[in-house]
Amino acid sequence: MIISKDINPERDYYYLGAKVIEILAKTEDKKHDYFSTFEELKSSENISISLFTLTLDWLFLLGAIDKSDKGFITKCF
Repeated sequence: MIISKDINPERDYYYLGAKVIEILAKTEDKKHDYFSTFEELKSSENISISLFTLTLDWLFLLGAIDKSDKGFITKCF
């Protein structure tokens, strides 16, 4: 379930997805390293690698990001 009233809003995919998009939008680069993006998000949000991966999966399903051949996160905006 994406939205739940039983958890903090900081743990919702909508919120975390917006934070990831904010990080990706800061640069003109299309490709971003998985772990450097995670570390940058981890510095502002207390997030696990599992929750980060689920957030990226959600963004992929929305079409906001894609996966490159080398394992980079590619932004689609």
